[in-house]
Amino acid sequence: MKILMMGSGGVGGLYGGRLAHSGCDVTFVARGAHLAAMREHGLLIENETQGNTLIKPVKATDDALSAGTPDLIVFGVKLWDTEAVAKSLKPIVGPHTTVLSLQNGVMKDDILRGVFGDQAVMGGAAYVGTHIARPGVIQQVGTLQRMVFGEYDGKKSARAEALLAALLKAGIQAEFSNDIRRTLWEKYTFLVGLSGATASMRTTIGPVREHPQSRAFLLDLMKETVAVGRALGVALPENYADDRLNFADSVPGTMDSSLHHDLKNGNRLEVEWLAGGVVQLGIKAGVPTPCNRAVWDVLALHAQGKLR
Repeated sequence: MKILMMGSGGVGGLYGGRLAHSGCDVTFVARGAHLAAMREHGLLIENETQGNTLIKPVKATDDALSAGTPDLIVFGVKLWDTEAVAKSLKPIVGPHTTVLSLQNGVMKDDILRGVFGDQAVMGGAAYVGTHIARPGVIQQVGTLQRMVFGEYDGKKSARAEALLAALLKAGIQAEFSNDIRRTLWEKYTFLVGLSGATASMRTTIGPVREHPQSRAFLLDLMKETVAVGRALGVALPENYADDRLNFADSVPGTMDSSLHHDLKNGNRLEVEWLAGGVVQLGIKAGVPTPCNRAVWDVLALHAQGKLR
């Protein structure tokens, strides 16, 4: 399987690295110091529990078109780059190329379908704790490396079977979903709550869930997300937010969100597609979303990165 990883950060680097280590033909698209380090030293996945994995040599480039036509393109770029990157790849997308996004949110595949058409796009959700520790090095926190994916028509296609086999061979906990839209909204519900609460309150999940007011706000963020999803026809249980609050009680209190991490580091934020996504889709569905609107508004001055 010839794979092009668009974005080689925490998600793209980890999954692409595992696939390359298992024998798949993987090309990583990266830039700057990260690209230079990968070319010189290879790609290192650090994991305190499982031990480190070095992929060397590694195929890495800053010119995706030079990779030729792949069987699979995996999107791991930041959400604001999705449409521009997708359009840039059209010259190398063949009639049998599959496009799979592991990005955050539920709006990503609509963007990709607008560029590549419905047939090319397969839905996917990644569950992993990773980040770039330093150029050429992906640090994985814990052992979770799960991916759930599927066709939007719910059928288990030949390409889905091939991807499942490749992921399992790479040691990734891979699962096929026969309702990938629901799967994406399930992840989105918790992600919206986690990211909105931790970023707006500048703390980790532990303190948020322990204080009555902040706990109620966390729950309301998720309730709004569920209400919007259900109004749009997603098969989420009415009490799914309560289920996710129970899940929030089960995770380490130090759990953080990438949104809060980016806020602390003065980076551009994906808030427009997280809390902002709930607001925009809520307007479309006729569902009020005041708590998510508050998060979007509170972070508006930081959405483009550190205030100058």
